[in-house]
Amino acid sequence: MESIRIVYEIKALPTYAVVCKDGRKTLEIQAFDGALTVSVQYDCNRRPLELNAEVGEGDRVELILLPHRIELYVNGDLKDEEWPEGERLFDLGDSFLAGDPVECYPYEEDTAPQPNVLGTFEQAEGWRPGNGVFVGDCMPYRRDDEYHVLYLKDRHHHRSKWGLGAHQWEHLSTKDFKAWQIHPMAVPITKPEEGSICTGSWIREGDREYLYYTVRRSGGRPAPICRSVSTDGYHFVKDESFGFTVSERYHGASARDPKVVRGEDGLYHMFLTTSLTESGNGCLAHYVSPDLETWEEAAEPIYVVPGSAQPECPDYIAYGGRYYLIFSLYGRARYMVSDKPFEGFVMPEHPEIPCAGVPKGALWGDRIVFAGFKVISGYAGTMTFKAATANERGELIFEEM
Repeated sequence: MESIRIVYEIKALPTYAVVCKDGRKTLEIQAFDGALTVSVQYDCNRRPLELNAEVGEGDRVELILLPHRIELYVNGDLKDEEWPEGERLFDLGDSFLAGDPVECYPYEEDTAPQPNVLGTFEQAEGWRPGNGVFVGDCMPYRRDDEYHVLYLKDRHHHRSKWGLGAHQWEHLSTKDFKAWQIHPMAVPITKPEEGSICTGSWIREGDREYLYYTVRRSGGRPAPICRSVSTDGYHFVKDESFGFTVSERYHGASARDPKVVRGEDGLYHMFLTTSLTESGNGCLAHYVSPDLETWEEAAEPIYVVPGSAQPECPDYIAYGGRYYLIFSLYGRARYMVSDKPFEGFVMPEHPEIPCAGVPKGALWGDRIVFAGFKVISGYAGTMTFKAATANERGELIFEEM
């Protein structure tokens, strides 16, 4: 499917342009009362994908149609995005039936490597990128003397791509929690069949950095566990040779959020959000690997929920001689603690982690620093943090950053 650039000069309001094929609208541009709506139709869904922006007379509208992404610009500024699947019904050469003249050109995406740092800002507490972009699930990681946060880039509060979310991993870092750097996107959507890059984890082995995640699929298909690899910690490449799905023992379509750690036994352990097929109980599936390449299912999940709720965004932290298993139920995080690495977890009397939406943690000095998000109008919102130490019983004590 050819990539296309569409240019539309708004000479007056209201304005309207449409392409029809076989009695069906395939692309529609309408601007009324300062609001622009662009609708693009694909063969996999009866509902078109819609992009929106504010416009005025004399504005220049550009629409970039890639096989895996749509971008809407007004006067050179990116205002909205969507992520398609299937075949686009509109193509280069199709005629617009009404409205001001519309120019269409072939388009080639710029794939040149980006610099390590794209920008900076101060103070991440309460921060979000703005311009219609919100902070979703956060995945902190300590790398040398830097605290990194990968987070799910969210537009439309999880409604993108017909409700699949179309989330991608953005990347920030700091050395002092005051000055922050913005790095290139860590895991973008690059294929139409990728419904969303779900939450996951970061692990370093030797001179390589690995990001593990699942990719949500449409139609209830099993979500594969995938990974991206980097040698510099800033530019990650999808490892097309790697991937597997959970066994039939688990619900494959909802499998997500892999947390990968190296145990004191020398093995790598992966915990995955899912459900047991037979009982329907939510659980954290447990997989083990000697080399990060081949993964085998452990005899039992590391945790099974008493009911059907799935324990989301698992985390595992060794701290103060104890081991903490962390997960969220209905967006609220809690923890369990054990004196042993992968067994014997007990939930304390007050297990809640007071750090808003689905927080995960990383060691920073003598504390665990959790990162999460505060909701704005549905899923995703602004970034937030909470620090924790532990008492003699291993119970976490929370404090402000």
